[in-house]
Amino acid sequence: MTAHRAALVLAVLALAAGIAAWLADADRIAAILWAAAVVPALLLLVVSAGRKLLRGETGVDIIAGLAMAGSLALGEYLAGAVVAAMYLGGTVLEEFAEGRARRELTALLSRAPRTAHRESGDRIEDIPVDAVAVGDRLVVKPGEVLPVDGVVTGEAATLDESALTGEARPVERRPGAPVASGSVNAGGPLRLRATAPAAASTYAGIVRLVEAAQSSRSPFVRMADRYALILLPLALVVAGAGWLLSGDPVRALAVLVVATPCPLILAAPVALVAGMSAAARRGLLFKTGGAFEALARVATVVFDKTGTVTTGIGRLTAIEISPERGAGIDRDELLRLVASLEQMSHHVVAAAIVAAAQERRLDIAMPQAVTETAGTGVAGSIDGRGVRAGAMSYAFDGNAAPAWASAVARRAERDGASSVFVAIDGVPAGALLLADEIRVEAPRALRSLRRAGIGRIVMLTGDRSDIADAVGAALGVDTVLAERTPADKVDAVRAERGDGITAMVGDGINDAPALAAADIGVAMGARGAGAASEAADVVLLVDRLDRLAEGIGIAQRSVRIARQSVVAGMALSGLAMVVAALGWLPPVAGALVQEGIDVAVILNALRALTIGRRARRAGLGAEESRALLADHAALRGVIDRLRRAANLLDGADGTDGGASLVGELREVNRLLAERIVPHEQADEAVLHPQIAPMLGGRDPMAAISRGHREIAHLARRLNRLVRDLPPEGPDAAERSDIRRVLHALEAILRLHFAQEDEIYDSLAEA
Repeated sequence: MTAHRAALVLAVLALAAGIAAWLADADRIAAILWAAAVVPALLLLVVSAGRKLLRGETGVDIIAGLAMAGSLALGEYLAGAVVAAMYLGGTVLEEFAEGRARRELTALLSRAPRTAHRESGDRIEDIPVDAVAVGDRLVVKPGEVLPVDGVVTGEAATLDESALTGEARPVERRPGAPVASGSVNAGGPLRLRATAPAAASTYAGIVRLVEAAQSSRSPFVRMADRYALILLPLALVVAGAGWLLSGDPVRALAVLVVATPCPLILAAPVALVAGMSAAARRGLLFKTGGAFEALARVATVVFDKTGTVTTGIGRLTAIEISPERGAGIDRDELLRLVASLEQMSHHVVAAAIVAAAQERRLDIAMPQAVTETAGTGVAGSIDGRGVRAGAMSYAFDGNAAPAWASAVARRAERDGASSVFVAIDGVPAGALLLADEIRVEAPRALRSLRRAGIGRIVMLTGDRSDIADAVGAALGVDTVLAERTPADKVDAVRAERGDGITAMVGDGINDAPALAAADIGVAMGARGAGAASEAADVVLLVDRLDRLAEGIGIAQRSVRIARQSVVAGMALSGLAMVVAALGWLPPVAGALVQEGIDVAVILNALRALTIGRRARRAGLGAEESRALLADHAALRGVIDRLRRAANLLDGADGTDGGASLVGELREVNRLLAERIVPHEQADEAVLHPQIAPMLGGRDPMAAISRGHREIAHLARRLNRLVRDLPPEGPDAAERSDIRRVLHALEAILRLHFAQEDEIYDSLAEA
């Protein structure tokens, strides 16, 4: 139990016992008990106020201290005991909220590596990270964080460096290449030689940046302290005037008792703690009440990219089939075979491939004779077919890459995607492309921030400029700052702070210094790095970006309620001060009047408890929403075929048209007619009429319905262009027309699916 809690228990018990003694006509005992309630509170207040004054600060507790000291000096012990109980109650309330936040945060910080695996002769021993010395040979197991900087000494390593650099794709590090602490081993067991102790490694350098940023940041100025600057001199002037005019110091005490800022000591904390509790229900954890107050006044929000506005996890975006068709399979079969193999792999993209196959409801088989080369690829037998998947050189067993594979590799590099090439029975069969996609809730989250009054949104990342610019344009942010180191991020955040209170949102180790440098640091704690959570003021315990906009709204409404309570309470206290200065309100009666004011403003402050409680309305169940999203995932392969067919028209995939082109165009036409168009018709006729009442408004699905009509129109036009093609393929004019239709269909379908996914996700949240 803290000192303030112990003093509160003592004050309440002494106050109650004193009242009992007074009712029994034991006035002397009552006075002693009430004085006993005041003394501990006054001592704690003096210590707290003294520390503030040494820092050049003042606060609401000075008036409470003067009232308690005056009550002891003038023998008005009951009034002093009431003031003591109120002061201690407000202090304990704030301690409770902040203490709970710290306890819940402890679990988030437990992910940081504490031990390293050191090779010692023919065995491996676990040692504390701080005991690692330069030259030690270490083993990092799959999925572990590199504890220190070093160089790769064994086989090539595959690392996930997104927490350090913001680059979502895993990178390969050859033997002899340097690697940084804080990276994650995304391949097999990694051997490295330490080149720096833990204290001098990359991770430690980032921690030092965090500490420097935190020490340079100004502390939050709490609402209660701001209003105290008005109330304190006013109370002293009125108390002095009452004493001077009457010559009676008791009048001054009465003024101080009714001036005791219980609306500030209690009402503001009640409203803010209630608001913090409402935010916690939505997955936002605040370390301090000051952070909660400051979030309500944020003017600029800076987002990291990887893992924050994007998923941070690769998602299958395209399946390419070899135009030679030597393997004789379609896209779903290729994905099924690779997913069957990858379910046995620890590689960072394996889980994404398996998830994509599961979304499409493919029948994943159990592979045989599986072998994996760490960071390069995996091979095995599925249903009697030999499958190799991984890097191009591995999949094609060192043979020269065909033209189509080189084109796919270049496209993946341009798009910032990861590529997995596949050979079946020794024949190049195709490739899978995976990219870090924008979170489905991110566009809605940014729109909500705009509605909440956020005037500037910036995306700040260590990723490449071309990739970052594409994401920023899709989201509609105001500025994109790319290819920034952790130190550069700190400078960028400090520059933004010049235009108003700035919040920084991130999840990686490389974001921690910027989180600490911002006025408000917000960490994506559900999957983020412990360093980010430690440096942040707010932690999102739910892996959803739209909860930040909710949190800002909750903070704004809570602060408004707190301000209403404070202003109303101060106005009533001001009136009571005048009455007390005129001698019409003695100290004990003043304490009771003040209690009445307290009850009124606290009841008003408790309205903040209802913030964030959503009115129950119709929405999609989580399972139904996931099923709808899965339906779209299963149809994305058809959209990929549209791009593939357009590339064939240009000969971009190593073919020259003819029968293979006509066959591909007719297959795309068939897929549109049998899968896409019926899906859109069912949405229009059945699903969307059910969804429209959930959204509200006169015609909420109008734009989506217009998309259905445009998709149907383009599908009919493609059918007319393709159905009568001669065997030798389309002529130049026909190629141009078909290409335009294919590109239009691909663009509209991708946008249309993204819009619908956002609607389904929002209704599931409802």
